[in-house]
Amino acid sequence: MAKDLSKIAKQKKIKYFLISFVDLFGVLRSKLVPTEAIKDMQTSGAGFAGFATWLDMTPADSDMFAIPDPESLIQLPWNKEVGWLASDLWMEGKPVDASPRVMLKKQISRLSKKNMVLKSGVESEYFLINSEGTAISDSRDTQSKPCYDQSALMRQYSLIKEICDSMIKLGWGPYQNDHEDANGQFEMNWNYSDSLTTADRHVFFKFMVKTIAEKHGLRATFMPKPFENLTGNGCHAHVSLWSGNKNLFLDKGDRLGLTKLAYNFLGGVLYSAEALSAFFNPSINSYRRIDAPAPTSGASWSPSKISYTGNNRTHMIRIPDPGRFELRLMDGSANPYLLQAGIIASGIDGMEQKRDPGQPLFINMYTEGDKYPNLKKLPSNLEQALEHLSNSEILLSAFGKKNIESYLKLKDQELKDFNSKESFSKKDSITEWEKLNTLDC
Repeated sequence: MAKDLSKIAKQKKIKYFLISFVDLFGVLRSKLVPTEAIKDMQTSGAGFAGFATWLDMTPADSDMFAIPDPESLIQLPWNKEVGWLASDLWMEGKPVDASPRVMLKKQISRLSKKNMVLKSGVESEYFLINSEGTAISDSRDTQSKPCYDQSALMRQYSLIKEICDSMIKLGWGPYQNDHEDANGQFEMNWNYSDSLTTADRHVFFKFMVKTIAEKHGLRATFMPKPFENLTGNGCHAHVSLWSGNKNLFLDKGDRLGLTKLAYNFLGGVLYSAEALSAFFNPSINSYRRIDAPAPTSGASWSPSKISYTGNNRTHMIRIPDPGRFELRLMDGSANPYLLQAGIIASGIDGMEQKRDPGQPLFINMYTEGDKYPNLKKLPSNLEQALEHLSNSEILLSAFGKKNIESYLKLKDQELKDFNSKESFSKKDSITEWEKLNTLDC
């Protein structure tokens, strides 16, 4: 039986609920609902006009209704009067197939039929910048190699502490906070969970970081490449498959600690990597990060080609420990639900088709990658990624042709808007269009 949100509101003294969903472009949409109305909203949902968001609808379409998932409830740590809820979109009595949370749940269902659960954790990097978005917020954060800089980290102590304290109160199990490779860049890690829980928390994490940064007079951005000379914002995912308490990826007898099933799953991700880039690197700005020239720190830490390895951060996939792998392709603009859904869809294909990932490469991809001309390169711009997606029978089958076409249609509109005002080249300066449309992704 679903939790009664009315009773929970009384117990926790919640006065309002944010009934929220994420559209295809990863924008968080919400309605603020008083507690007195939550009983009806829990069964009927909050009404939205789909055309007013990044969903492929028209003004003539019926209202869609966001039906909140009580299991996703998060009481805002900085405002206990408000409870946040992730929701599934419904229209005319049926789920909206092209809504990202529904898309993820369908992939989870495919795994469930195999008695499998994907568990994942995300590492979501962000910059703390000034309100105008023109510079990092700490003018003293100037080291050429600022990663793990204790002084720069501690100058942001009050803000970092408030975010980490919030995660502790929410039971997420945060375990480390650090200054990342770029000046003004940070990362905060919390425990992994099932893919839906991780996706919901990822959505909330971005909202929480931005909100608390504003509270401290700053601005947080997950934009893939907000500064030309600095490392971009990655969003790495650590994944493993489970059946009950058994890690289906763990084989202590293998030199990298993975089972045959894990290699097939990994092989599926490698096989569909070019098409997955349309989900994992969904913004025009994303392609300033992919295969970027070395910034002031000396390394971009982003992938350049489709490859895997052991504990080596120059590859698209690394295997840092037995029983899991880290996918390093995604960036900060990735839709949290499509991120997890894309991993599952390509991984299922890998298992079903027994995709062979080939042998791992134990090389520095940045300096030796060109010695392996047969390795496929990742798309160099969004147009290329979208073309790969449009031709991917695997993802078209997994998500439905109509849903993929809706995503492609909306992205094509975005590209036309950009191209009418700007031009893209990694050699050019980051455009005002990119900043306007991506700083708050």
